[in-house]
Amino acid sequence: MHNTMTTRTIGDRRVGAIGLGAMPMSVAGHMPDEEQSIRTIHAALDAGITLIDTADAYTPSHEDVGHNERLVARALSLWGGDADAVLVATKGGHTRTPAGWDVDGSPAYLRAACDRSLKALGVDSIGLYQHHRPDPKVPYEETIGALKELHDAGKIRFAGISNANPEQIRLAHAILGDRLVSVQNEYSPRFRSSEPEIDVCAELGLAFLPWSPLGGIGRTGELRELNAAFTEIAAAHGVTPQQVCLAWELARSPVVIPIPGASRPETIVDSAAAASLELTPEELSRLG
Repeated sequence: MHNTMTTRTIGDRRVGAIGLGAMPMSVAGHMPDEEQSIRTIHAALDAGITLIDTADAYTPSHEDVGHNERLVARALSLWGGDADAVLVATKGGHTRTPAGWDVDGSPAYLRAACDRSLKALGVDSIGLYQHHRPDPKVPYEETIGALKELHDAGKIRFAGISNANPEQIRLAHAILGDRLVSVQNEYSPRFRSSEPEIDVCAELGLAFLPWSPLGGIGRTGELRELNAAFTEIAAAHGVTPQQVCLAWELARSPVVIPIPGASRPETIVDSAAAASLELTPEELSRLG
């Protein structure tokens, strides 16, 4: 069974208004088994989700870079629907070391990372390739120049940036032009400091992809504590507070496409239903 969902735009592509953040399926200590992860991805696709967000650095350890990308590729290969209609977004520039996380925004590193991601995803061209996090050691325009090279070489269809401020978004847009289609920053009821970036994206016609739109792994319960209005409005609609949260984000701007993480089929099916939840102006004002 494949449901349709209301859509939004990334570049010249229409995608479901809610995406899937695949990271929780590759986090040490939280990881489900591969079979459950594949069921989760299939449940998302069957619910009408057509944007899957991953990254080379989403891996249980530094020794298994690309774990999440390979998982997404396997799930897509086993799905009975039209995998070509699914936009897979990955990222490079965040590195995993024995000591933890680091960044490398050098053009040489991004070129190598992109080649590795192409192999992990089993594709000739990556649908949306995003620079994961600015590297203070590398001028931002050099990093973005590497994205331009990758696009012009045909290795990526669209370019995106992540964890960028308004100045960086404008700089990337000046360098990439309409090759740049999206910005992925943290945004949720408890983390609202990306409001200026949403406004810049709306001005420039870029999609804004909130990561951790429900507050992060294991923190969705905070919605109830943070703002009783989320729980009360959810009860009035007969839905979960998580759905109200995602509908609130969708109402913020037509460029917003939340990518809630999931590692269980039930979770992402619930999140997908937020695409058809309409909140009234009065409810939105209560949520702030």
